[in-house]
Formats: sequence, structure tokens, C-alpha cells
Amino acid sequence: MSSKSILFIGGSGIISHASVARAARLGHRVTVLNRGLSSTRRLPADVENLVADASDAGAVAEALGGREFDVVAQFRAFGPEHVARDVAQFAGRTGQYVFISSASAYQTPPSRLPVRESTPLRNPFWQYSRDKIACEDLLVREYRDNGFPATIVRPSHTYDRTLLPTSGGWTDVARMRTGKPVVVHGDGTSLWTLTHTEDFAVGFVGLLGHPLAVGDTFHITGTHAPTWDQIYTWLAEAAGVPSPDLVHVASETIARVLPEIGPGLVGDKAHSLVFDISKVRTLVPEFGTTITYDIGAAEQMSWFDAHPEAQVVDAGLDAAFDRLAGHARAL
Repeated sequence: MSSKSILFIGGSGIISHASVARAARLGHRVTVLNRGLSSTRRLPADVENLVADASDAGAVAEALGGREFDVVAQFRAFGPEHVARDVAQFAGRTGQYVFISSASAYQTPPSRLPVRESTPLRNPFWQYSRDKIACEDLLVREYRDNGFPATIVRPSHTYDRTLLPTSGGWTDVARMRTGKPVVVHGDGTSLWTLTHTEDFAVGFVGLLGHPLAVGDTFHITGTHAPTWDQIYTWLAEAAGVPSPDLVHVASETIARVLPEIGPGLVGDKAHSLVFDISKVRTLVPEFGTTITYDIGAAEQMSWFDAHPEAQVVDAGLDAAFDRLAGHARAL
């Protein structure tokens, strides 16, 4: 494997940090451009850090100057106007531009499972997903018309030790530990794919600089798809609660009471989602699930118990869960 110069735009986030670390371990020359604010996920010592706001085109241009990279991995673009600036910035200056899209861009709800890269892109529920689709459309046009060396990657629900997967996050854990009912969307039996960031990194870094990845699209997800009841139960067990009180509430009802989480719930988590990962494994055969969520939940509880400052209960969310659980129990 030849060493490549790789620019990560982002690099300290839940999805990107493990990929930065893996690329550096494999001997690539890694540069990270971000605001330099993360104290939770520190960069490896041998990684170059350029400080700039990724959404500020002038600041990015000033930080990069005339530099060229074998690969540019963009984790911080969420709209087509940003991607258009990147195309102008990096055309002729990189051999591969990797855009981080989202598996929530796929047809929602999916008409058939498993989801493949050929599944149509359509999400009428979530603007975030529609914006990612617009970014993809722009990159496909640029590749077809001008040869811009784009690769599109669609992660699904990727987590690390700091990101609890449930709707309430730490508020759910606090409720479990005090014996309060915990609201689970739907009937708790839908399947949900969870991918640990360390597993994601294997697939992602394997695509960087791969000549067969240019001009193509891949989702990078695990094959681990427990039910939501199992996810909440594993989290409860890791938190020392062997028998959590799970109350099932329709996703649409939760979305009406909690509109701030509604689009991501109705437009994503409410539907069973499992993936065919054969396409990425064709290029990166070592990729697969090695960390299941029973292991991940224990890792998360260990981290949160060691970081009391992260144990933040959202009072508004807590009160809404009381109302939702009470109403469900009264029916």
C-alpha cells in the first residue's frame, strides 16, 4: 500500500475521528482541517491540523493555499452550495473527493429490504436528507460532465462511546436508573442497523485512494441490526438496570409532542433498515461488523460514568416522556 496525502475536512467528529486515526496508523500523510475545538476526540500526534471553519470558503482557501492532496474527505458539507464551492476549490487539485452523504437519503420508508446502493433516493420527511440528495446530484453531474473525481459514501447510524443511539440520549439512561418508564418508538420490533465508528473506519479508509471507488457510491454500514427493544435493553443492562420499563408509543405521536426530533424519527429511525454491504466489501474485503451494540453499550456507559459532566438530563424532554408514557399507559 502506497502512502497517500489525505485531507479530512472535519476529522474530530463521531464518524470521522476513528477514520483519521486509522489512516494515520496505516502510514498515510493525514491533514485535518476543522475549527480545532474538540476536547473529546483529540487528533493523533502525527496528524497535521489546519484551523478554519469548513463553512467559510475564504478561510478554507487561506488555510490550504495552493496545496494538493491525493484524497479530500469532506465530512462537513450539508448543502449543494457548499459542495459547489468544494468542486471549484479542489478541481485539478485532488485525485479523489469523498463526500459524506447519509443513508437517510434512501427511499423512506424503503419499499424492499435489504437496501442497496441502487435503492432510489427519496425522503419526503427530513430536509437534512433532501439536502444530502441535492449534494449527491451535483457531484454526479460534475463527474459525468467534467470528470470531477467524486466518491459518495452513505453512512447509516454510526456511533462512538459518546453518542447514545436512543431518542432521549442520557435522559433515557437517567430515567432507567431511577425506575421511570422509557419511551420506545413504534412497537419496538423494527430492525435498526448500528455501526461502530471503528468498524466504519475500516470500510471508509479502504476506499480512500482506491481507483475503482472514483465515480461511484457506497454505503458503509454494518450488518448488525437489532430491534429497538434490544437496543434499549442492552443500554439498560450496561447502565445496571436489568429490567427496564419500556413503553411503546407511535412514532408520529412522539413527533407531534417533540417536533425537534420528529423529522429524524419519522424520516429515519421509525422504519426497519438493513443493508446489503457486498459492494463496499468487493473493494474492502476486510470490512464488516466486529463490534455489536451489546459491546458498544458497555463502552458507552463506561465513558459516561467516567464523565459526569456529560450526564445531562434534558428537563423538557424528561417531562415530555412522562406525558407520553402516561398517555400510553392510560389507553
